[in-house]
Amino acid sequence: MPRSHRFVVSARRALVSACLGTVLAIPVAAHAVKYPITEEHKSTAQQVATAGVPLSELAPNAPDSYMIKSGDTLWDISTIFLKSPWRWPELWGMNLEQIRNPHLIYPGQMLVLIKSGGRATLQFGQMLAGAPPNTVKLSPRIRSEAIDKRPLASIPLNLIEPFLNEAVIFDTDELKLAPRIVATQEGRVLLSRGDKAYVRGVLGKRREYRVFREPKPLLDPSTKEILGFEATYLGTAHYTREAETRTADDGRTEIVPATFVINSIRQEIGVGDRLAEVPPREFSSYAPHAPTAELAGQIVSIYGEALTAGQNQVVALNRGSTDGVERGHVLALWRDGVRTIDKTDPERPEIKLPDERHGMLFVFRVFNRMSYALILTVADPVKAGDRFTQP
Repeated sequence: MPRSHRFVVSARRALVSACLGTVLAIPVAAHAVKYPITEEHKSTAQQVATAGVPLSELAPNAPDSYMIKSGDTLWDISTIFLKSPWRWPELWGMNLEQIRNPHLIYPGQMLVLIKSGGRATLQFGQMLAGAPPNTVKLSPRIRSEAIDKRPLASIPLNLIEPFLNEAVIFDTDELKLAPRIVATQEGRVLLSRGDKAYVRGVLGKRREYRVFREPKPLLDPSTKEILGFEATYLGTAHYTREAETRTADDGRTEIVPATFVINSIRQEIGVGDRLAEVPPREFSSYAPHAPTAELAGQIVSIYGEALTAGQNQVVALNRGSTDGVERGHVLALWRDGVRTIDKTDPERPEIKLPDERHGMLFVFRVFNRMSYALILTVADPVKAGDRFTQP
């Protein structure tokens, strides 16, 4: 990386880490992800904190001040001030003394943008009543008023929370051997919430189960290799009575299946559908960060039945933990350049236009060989086979 570029990146890191470090009170979460911060990072931040960043590194319409409010996310706030929104947690992580969890902040504070000598810094301040818009009192204050105590998330968690248990990729076709619904209450074809389902198979100790339809293989777009099996999520069921085997009056062995009650329905549930235990809940704090090494791949499929996807939809990627993918990775989406004919050339050769970057992905679930990602921004519909790289 050229020295000038390293300075710009370091300056941007210092802008937030040094200036916002005194602003936001951040609790230590027991499940927080701790990304490594080196002494070199800290040293760089201290060296450039005072200077700030060039004005060219600010977002085009960066405001003079902004009050953090309930409902904001780190992505929202960083988009307001900087050109690279996903860098906020990385930047804040430079100041570990005051910011121990780089992806949780609280509303109720004023961020003030200070521009001087062609550079910019952020400071914590309170607007003075009756003063001109550019007048800001920059002084510490004790926050005694009642404010929303809920922390801000890195991205809107409501967009990915439904998929944390629903979107599952199995390494093998293991659901073929999973417990299955063999009969329904009163012989119903389809089950509704509150109905009973009768299940045979090896059941675990947990009482909450997910219900899936027969899984489909997911193929790598290039090699056609099976990377995993995606099962259609149907709903949840509660394990209420264990199965038993007993001897009838006539001496025959009777098989009595286990009893489940359907808790929730996402799609139709019926005989033959499979059950899997609900796993322990994953923590819901995600720190957006770029891959530390080169990473490239393709989109395998769109989650659900759609052929194309847009913003806030989920896609499956052909890279997983074995390839270095982590939860929180931000990736760039690329659109292949179209092939056309150069009509200005008498020989009319075929040409291929350059590939264009047209969106961003946020990885929120990682399996061995595949991952699920949320489409954060996109210019054109996304389809299977589209490429992604590190941002």
